[in-house]
Amino acid sequence: MPAKLILCIGGLYGLLAVLLGAFGAHGLREVLPASGLASWQTGVLYQLVHAPVMLIVALWLRQGGPAVLRLAGLLFALGILTFSGSIYALVLLNALSAAWLGPVTPLGGLTLIAGWTCLCIAALTTQDT
Repeated sequence: MPAKLILCIGGLYGLLAVLLGAFGAHGLREVLPASGLASWQTGVLYQLVHAPVMLIVALWLRQGGPAVLRLAGLLFALGILTFSGSIYALVLLNALSAAWLGPVTPLGGLTLIAGWTCLCIAALTTQDT
C-alpha cells in the first residue's frame, strides 16, 4: 500500500474515531444499554489508537523505511475496518440480528496483531543511523 494512501486512510480513521466517539457518548447514551456503549467505546479506542500508528508507518515509509511497512499499513487499515467496524455494526444492528458478524471481530484483531508484527520486523531489519 503506498505511503500516501496509508496517510490518507490513517487520517480518515482518526477523524471518524473522534466523530464516532462523540456519537456514542451523546447520540447513543440514551438508546443503548451500558454493555452496548462499552462495546462501542472499545471499537472507538482501537480505531483511535491505530490511526496514528498508520500515520507513523506512512511517514517512516516516506523516509525510506523497509517495504514491509506497506504490508503493515494495509494490515492496520483492514484490521481497523474489520475489528472496529464489526463492533459498530454489532452494536447498531443488535447482536442478535447480526450474529454472523461476531467472528469478524477476532479476525480483525488478528489482522491488527499481524500489522504490529510487521512493524516489529521493520524495526528489527532497519539499520540504525
